[in-house]
Amino acid sequence: MKNRSDKKNIHPAVFLDRDGVLSTEKSYVTSIEELEIFPYTRKCIELLHQKGFLAVCITNQSAVARGFMSEAVLKRMNEYLIRETGIDAVSYCPHHPQGIGKYGVLCKCRKPGTEMIEKVIERFQIDRERSYMVGDRASDILCGKKAGMKTVLLESGYGTSRLEEMVYPDFIYRDLVEFVEKIME
Repeated sequence: MKNRSDKKNIHPAVFLDRDGVLSTEKSYVTSIEELEIFPYTRKCIELLHQKGFLAVCITNQSAVARGFMSEAVLKRMNEYLIRETGIDAVSYCPHHPQGIGKYGVLCKCRKPGTEMIEKVIERFQIDRERSYMVGDRASDILCGKKAGMKTVLLESGYGTSRLEEMVYPDFIYRDLVEFVEKIME
């Protein structure tokens, strides 16, 4: 059994929401063609890797629960996102309490729940104290706070002007570029 207190074997990570952080916020994105990755995303991920961070996308995708797309299509979109951006993994929640079929459930993985983060932390041996949750919505910030990591709200998606509820992120930046510039200092 590995010693979890051995910091040499534990990586910091940046958990990134998808829409509004890695790609343009467009409400329900249901195909690869609609997924508009920001032109700076790949370079930002490369810089995070150079700084020693894993980069993992965690995303609520209720379009599956609402019947707007299949989970198979979402998985192809996730594979495309990994190829195009260089992120290390994508973890997603396809559920919504008002969804249909097996996806219409109240789950622990949907942000602000922390199940997606907890599974990734276990899989990659991530040091949550040196990690960040980066998003553009209140649910992202609440998720990061519950998971015990630093939180970053970006203005490149919903941002401060469209928060669903009052939250207090540790940092607020214009976009992923500005966050990565600060972390590289």
